Amino acid sequence: MDPRLPSRMSRDLLNRIDQRTRLAGHNRLALLLFRLGGRQLFGVNVFKVQEVLRRPPLFPIPRLPPGFVGAADIRGRSVPILDLGTAVRYPERHLDPPYLVVTEFNRSVQGFLVAEVDRIVNIAVEDIHSPPELGVAESYLTAVTRYGGELIQIIDVESVLADATGAQMLQAIGKKPTLAGEGEPVRILVTDDSRVARNQIRAVLDQLGVSSTLLSDGRQAIEHLKQLAADGVDVARHYAMVISDIEMPSMDGYTLTTEIRRDPALAGLFVLLHTSLSGVFNNAMVDQVGANAFVAKYSANELAEKVLARVQAFQREKAAA
Repeated sequence: MDPRLPSRMSRDLLNRIDQRTRLAGHNRLALLLFRLGGRQLFGVNVFKVQEVLRRPPLFPIPRLPPGFVGAADIRGRSVPILDLGTAVRYPERHLDPPYLVVTEFNRSVQGFLVAEVDRIVNIAVEDIHSPPELGVAESYLTAVTRYGGELIQIIDVESVLADATGAQMLQAIGKKPTLAGEGEPVRILVTDDSRVARNQIRAVLDQLGVSSTLLSDGRQAIEHLKQLAADGVDVARHYAMVISDIEMPSMDGYTLTTEIRRDPALAGLFVLLHTSLSGVFNNAMVDQVGANAFVAKYSANELAEKVLARVQAFQREKAAA
């Protein structure tokens, strides 16, 4: 590998972030491609990546979870470092990976050691597919795709981090108000390609006494909604709201929202978009695609406040109808 690649890659990352609004809503996903050892290519959403570096010196810090190999001083900040190949139990993992991918998502910064960094590519979201059913609940793949004839496995780094830290991801909300009415249950449609995020959101909705339908990408969601409408269901009264991730395989959250607004049978749905990405979200895109609200991952209380406000308005609308 060209030793100048990390610095060029970091400059490229900054340029890609500047292109965020041009990608958003065009149903494309930018991926940083890398290897953990062997020839298999892996990918991660480039907007979760701050920079790519040669492996810096690592030092131990107290009470670091056992899945981590140490911490590094990155621009004056102590960043916990995880060996990604070891974390996902990749059989051909490099024993001493020489590159560090510094990431930021879910309001935290962490680094992942990898064997080789390849390139950044833009992939049409329709060419990104859900991973094969592996018969296990803890798969770290969030999607698969192909580029240049090579299979790319997209890693759910949120799940990797959650499992490595052993973090209690199912947070309790600060207050649990009683929703008015004892009649028909309140339903919310949730679509997110991350196993961790789906479980987090479901836990909040369960605490609020709200029923949830969980799907893993935008295409599943739009097909589900259109089928309900075709069956004669008033979808805007069936679901109090749709909570959708922005970056997903098959169809992203911006495109899902656009498709909802284009369909007269679905246009009345309340859509809340959310993302684990830090610092690159463009609020103008929420208005442009017609979403009603946005919340960053992940705060149980912030999500609960948004859900409660919408559910209470939904109940008032139904009572007045």
